[in-house]
Amino acid sequence: MLEFTSAGESHGKGLVGIIEGLPAGLAINETEINAELNRRQQGYGRGGRMNIETDTVEILSGVRDGKTLGSPVSFFIANKDHENWQGIMDIGPLASANDRKVTRPRPGHADLAGAIKYNHEDMRNILERASARETAVRTAAGAIFKQLLLQFGIYIYSEVVAIGGLTCKAFRPERESLKKFKELAGKSQIGCTDLGREKEMIKLIDAARQQGESLGGVFELGAIGVTPGLGSHISFDRRLDARLAALLMSIPAIKAVEIGDGAMNAALPGSMVHDEMHYNNEKGIYRTTNRAGGIEGGISNGETILARVHMKPIPTLYKPLQSVNTSLWQEEKATVERSDVCAVPAAAVVGEAMLAYGIAEALMEQLGGDNLMQMQQNYKSYRKYLQKVWQWRKI
Repeated sequence: MLEFTSAGESHGKGLVGIIEGLPAGLAINETEINAELNRRQQGYGRGGRMNIETDTVEILSGVRDGKTLGSPVSFFIANKDHENWQGIMDIGPLASANDRKVTRPRPGHADLAGAIKYNHEDMRNILERASARETAVRTAAGAIFKQLLLQFGIYIYSEVVAIGGLTCKAFRPERESLKKFKELAGKSQIGCTDLGREKEMIKLIDAARQQGESLGGVFELGAIGVTPGLGSHISFDRRLDARLAALLMSIPAIKAVEIGDGAMNAALPGSMVHDEMHYNNEKGIYRTTNRAGGIEGGISNGETILARVHMKPIPTLYKPLQSVNTSLWQEEKATVERSDVCAVPAAAVVGEAMLAYGIAEALMEQLGGDNLMQMQQNYKSYRKYLQKVWQWRKI
């Protein structure tokens, strides 16, 4: 019902996004989209390109008078750096066919595997699309999905909990602590709520920059206010945790995803893993722990949906690793492209976008409706069902 796709290369004219299936009548705020794009460009450890690009969205179709029409929404984000690549990234015959040609693939990047798959002698044809620049368009789409989710009281957040080998305790806000969480995260250059630990992380990033290294890390994502019942156990491809994990794994450099306390739970006995259920007349059904991350049996259970995402170091190093020059067939150092030292804070923003997409998709499947009013009526009816039949008062 809800589909999103993107197109564009890192140094091409720009990026294009198309969202199909949004309900008619949803108010779209371009200022909020641009604010999300700005968040993605921030974060200590970003590279020189962030000094060139100032991403803003241009909505091309599907919106009139500030609201969605029900038809596909398309939008464009210009690449300002494209003017520096004239003659190299042209659609027509190239004026400088061999300029900035890539024949020394970077270990850890799609360069070599993609060139083999698509039979490209110049690996720039691969890296331009495999580049994390593509995540700008995901961030814009995610801002739109967030605007839909807010209509149903669902809030998406992220926080960085590790840079390199340095970790800190996650805040893991609930609705009542969101204000405090935002205050702390807003003061951080990394998106970490432990401001004391952040100083050590910044020093680690500075050291990596001086050494020509790159750093990965871990961030957590949460979706607060999700009702029970999203996703399904009836088929493997409809399980909500599987769908969300796939979306998060699609982000460049992401190598592992946990739902809830996934890795920790594997080492504990069941009595210390599963979230016990309680009941009283005031709260209805409730729990005091959320180790499952808000999903049981592939279905949301009403708790905050929580994901923990692990990002490897970016494969472009200013101290390049050993590679092979495929034009000369001899060992040489890998290509060096302009890159970040650490992009974990930016990846966390992209993670929010992908989580928002997955939750919005599942919500629309459950509620149906071609326009926002229909969805809201169906949601209201579902809430009454939860409260009457299941004594569910936590929404």
